[in-house]
Amino acid sequence: MTQAQAWPPLSAPPELEGGVLRIIPLGGLGEVGRNMTVFEIDGRILLVDCGVLFPEEHQPGVDLILPDFAPIRDRLDDVEALVLTHGHEDHIGAVPYLLRLRPDITLVGSQLTLAFVEAKLAEHRIKPLTLAVDDRSVATFGPFTCEFMAVTHSIPDSLALTVTTEAGRVLHTGDFKLDQLPLDGRVTDLRAFARAGDDGVDLLMVDSTNAEVPGFIPTERDIGPVLELVFDQAPGLIMVACFSSHVHRVQQVLDAAAAGGRKVAFAGRSMIRNMTIALDLGYLTAEEGIIVPLNTADALPRDEVVFVTTGSQGEPMAALSRIANGDHKIHVGPGDTVILASSLIPGNENSVYRVINGLTRMGAKVVHKGNAAVHVSGHSAAGELLYTFNIVGPRCVMPIHGEARHLVAAGQLAVATGVPSDRVVLAENGMVIDLAEGLAEVVGAVEVGNVYVDGSTVGEITEVGLKDRRILGDEGFVSIFAVVDPAEGYVMVEPTIQTRGVAEDDEIFAELVVQLNQALVLAMDQGAHDSHQLQQVMRRVAGRWISKQLRRRPMIIPVIVIA
Repeated sequence: MTQAQAWPPLSAPPELEGGVLRIIPLGGLGEVGRNMTVFEIDGRILLVDCGVLFPEEHQPGVDLILPDFAPIRDRLDDVEALVLTHGHEDHIGAVPYLLRLRPDITLVGSQLTLAFVEAKLAEHRIKPLTLAVDDRSVATFGPFTCEFMAVTHSIPDSLALTVTTEAGRVLHTGDFKLDQLPLDGRVTDLRAFARAGDDGVDLLMVDSTNAEVPGFIPTERDIGPVLELVFDQAPGLIMVACFSSHVHRVQQVLDAAAAGGRKVAFAGRSMIRNMTIALDLGYLTAEEGIIVPLNTADALPRDEVVFVTTGSQGEPMAALSRIANGDHKIHVGPGDTVILASSLIPGNENSVYRVINGLTRMGAKVVHKGNAAVHVSGHSAAGELLYTFNIVGPRCVMPIHGEARHLVAAGQLAVATGVPSDRVVLAENGMVIDLAEGLAEVVGAVEVGNVYVDGSTVGEITEVGLKDRRILGDEGFVSIFAVVDPAEGYVMVEPTIQTRGVAEDDEIFAELVVQLNQALVLAMDQGAHDSHQLQQVMRRVAGRWISKQLRRRPMIIPVIVIA
């Protein structure tokens, strides 16, 4: 494989030459989420996907993580279009934040994808320009010609695409799998993949999320009978948690509920919004009267209702987490069944297990992928990727949509099918890949980072701010207040210490107060007369003492008042 496998430090890329296609991933490489890729040739730009990443436990208070738009922020007028491969949040969730910068970027996608995006943008009071395409569409955006292909994923209307320029042809798979019995009958169009391969694919950008999983992903149709069995054995209320865009899984829940004579109610704003759209567009079907409002479901006998909710990843503010915390009008208890119908996104394990434990303590039976076949992945496993490499026969391969281990595993599979190792490009966010004369190589890197959405602010919370939050959460907080007279060199009001999350009894700090008094007097005798100098003295003395005596490193806020 290329030198990029070691992810070495890289310098800024050279100026882009005419006729060369430049590719810059802004998200989705080295992580599972916030997928976004920049294609540029001859001064024009095409964007593919614009998603979000959900925060992990070491990012307290963060709501969402966006791609870093910095490399294109000053060049948005050069953007021809934004192509969206499908309607999952990790591919469309950041669109409103991009359109805040330039609202008239044309959004290109399938009918369902655009419907989900338009509903999301309406909440931000943005009315977009859109172009609906399907798996038979060919569209040209400046120097980019895009041909769209059907792929099977865990959401209807997913698309792969080829991007053809004078520099060559790129096949971008989006998220896909080779399920031969999808619920909607829409299989991944391997014939279109093969035709693209016959015409010549210079670079295959391939979904690598399940590259470490051997064999083939089971078909979605295997899940229906399992759900029906779980429903049959459930004596009380049933709650199913899944992604709010997983239309196929919700369809299976509706079918199982109908077979068991239960009504279905949706809980969670995004779930209600997306399923309403799917019903209106015909992607979701239900028997008349089976879907009821949430307040109506509350009045039904518990053995006659199914709640479908968000929160399968343990998100703190999602409905299921609030239910597990007893902070929701829906409650569960003995005899009730909760089904987590989703895969664990890497990094969310602790949050999910915390929710499972909370529900179990309440007496509910929790069914999840670890103890029942209630979910299958929407991403191709190793066997499916091998088929893809052999069918397409690409000159170069660039794994995308995965953590480092996934990218490497996908690259190894490509090599196994005959792709030369020096034509497998392993990259991370911000790396710059140039495609010229049918060959792709890493030529440098641009600086990109995490952009955090924190409440109503975007990009204002920094890594330093997150570190402070982690310290507050893990180590606690100490404030120290003192009044001094530097001119006379004595402490007028001895240090007062207040703590949160450090020690139960403030009397433990009596020895520290003595040391602080002595240190302040000594510092003033040595010429330290301004408040900043004296505050630093208190911080150092307190930090050393607390570290030695309490084995903690809290945030210390010293305050000096000059008399």
